[in-house]
Amino acid sequence: MTNVARLPGPISDLWDWQRLGSCRGRDSAQFFHPDGERGASRGRREAAAKTVCHSCPVRAKCAAHALITREPYGVWGGFTEAERLRLLESGWEDLADRGRASVDVRRLEMRLGLRPAVPQQRPPATNGASRLMATRNAAAR
Repeated sequence: MTNVARLPGPISDLWDWQRLGSCRGRDSAQFFHPDGERGASRGRREAAAKTVCHSCPVRAKCAAHALITREPYGVWGGFTEAERLRLLESGWEDLADRGRASVDVRRLEMRLGLRPAVPQQRPPATNGASRLMATRNAAAR
């Protein structure tokens, strides 16, 4: 009997995440530019596509797929063609999971300068008067 354990799984396993995409059933023209589209109209279309992507449950998988396959066209995982090119040039693999099936999209956005780095929270500053009042209140108890 043939040992099928070493054979790759069904192809549908590789693409199954796409069934859950927020873009599923939408007009593909929202995600892929028509010939000759430039300037403000392209920017508006890409911004609308990115809005769909930002709430997508499979965004991280979509972005990883586009980066792994070097998808040349369209908005994938909330990243435009130009943004993906920048990520490919600067490196993105360190932000992927072990199997490279998913990426940390927030950190990719920070790497591109699309999202500001989250500053570390500091405890509220207290001045001398506040400390003095706190000390007096504690002593009065």
